[in-house]
Amino acid sequence: MFEAAEDPPRPAGEPASRHLAAARQPAPSTPSTAADQPTIAPTSFPEVTIAFLLAQLGQHAADRLTARIAELDLTPPQAGILHAIAGAPGRSQQALSEQLNLLPSRVVAFVDELEKRELLQRRRNPADRRLYALYLTERGEQVMAELAAVAGAHEEELTAGLTDQQRTVLTELLVTVADHQHLQPAGASGYSTLLRTR
Repeated sequence: MFEAAEDPPRPAGEPASRHLAAARQPAPSTPSTAADQPTIAPTSFPEVTIAFLLAQLGQHAADRLTARIAELDLTPPQAGILHAIAGAPGRSQQALSEQLNLLPSRVVAFVDELEKRELLQRRRNPADRRLYALYLTERGEQVMAELAAVAGAHEEELTAGLTDQQRTVLTELLVTVADHQHLQPAGASGYSTLLRTR
């Protein structure tokens, strides 16, 4: 048999109930310190990622290109359409819509404005009189030459910190990334994002 623990002696004059309640309170616990707490490793993220840099540089490049194009009194949609027609004269508005991933109604509106400014012209397609073939005018070709100069200056500005070899390597790497993401790195398709967002 276990013997019950004896209560400590009661001081004279203290009521028995108060003495017993105080005697039977649990001992105060020792406060825990930081050393006693489990260590949780913080989740670490790389400060710079390729995806972040590509997004940052892409936005910067688009903004700078838009500003340069504006100096020619053009918008990115107008420049993109001129570029596409210069690359394939005689294409139809429908083909242009498919290439730039735009609604046909938007392409018609852009073409109307460019034709009004005498930068391009519509001609009846001899193979299908229901379709219009799009061509640059002489003034449109002059503007395209100015756009080419703008694009060259834009390229120089963005890659000013690279050597010729580094530019070549960077181009090859970016083409590989774009191809893996099923993007078209060449031609007028690069204007499609600007066309949809400006």
